[in-house]
Amino acid sequence: MSSRRQILLGVTGSIAAYRAAELVRLMKARDWDVRVVMTAAATRFVGELTFRTLSQNPVAVDMFTESVEWKPEHIALADAAEVMVIAPCTANAMAKLAHGLADDLLSCTALATRAPLVVAPAMNEKMWDHPATQNNAAVLRERGVGIVEVGTGDLACGYQGRGRLASLEDIVAAVESALERGASER
Repeated sequence: MSSRRQILLGVTGSIAAYRAAELVRLMKARDWDVRVVMTAAATRFVGELTFRTLSQNPVAVDMFTESVEWKPEHIALADAAEVMVIAPCTANAMAKLAHGLADDLLSCTALATRAPLVVAPAMNEKMWDHPATQNNAAVLRERGVGIVEVGTGDLACGYQGRGRLASLEDIVAAVESALERGASER
């Protein structure tokens, strides 16, 4: 077994998905073993090849891809992770997490893991400020999910406001904190 820290990065279908590629580089610079699981929507923004090259690991997208081993992929990914971080995390993914929905590989893996979960939301300010999204964030916080505060500034939709993906340094710091918490709980 590897002594390197095992990080599972979930990437959802947000324009901010391109920033997740740099996040992989920052985590690899810490000598963490990074595995990536993407939603199908995320692959519309950034290709699997980008993450496979940067992480130096296979990338998981499809729930029904035939596995080399018997163990279901979402369980294998969930069991191997010391921390699971979803960055960017869309309003849709947050709602699934808050309500226990598991209809794709990422949401099934998040539901199956016992590792600390860190979520870095990214969306339009109106979506972020919507009572449903704020309620979902509150539910996740109550369950111990680390939510990295959204940034403020220019949004891809042309608006200015809250909802930008947090700085990558803040996300890495949240993962480091979750690793420390996870180590102390073992």
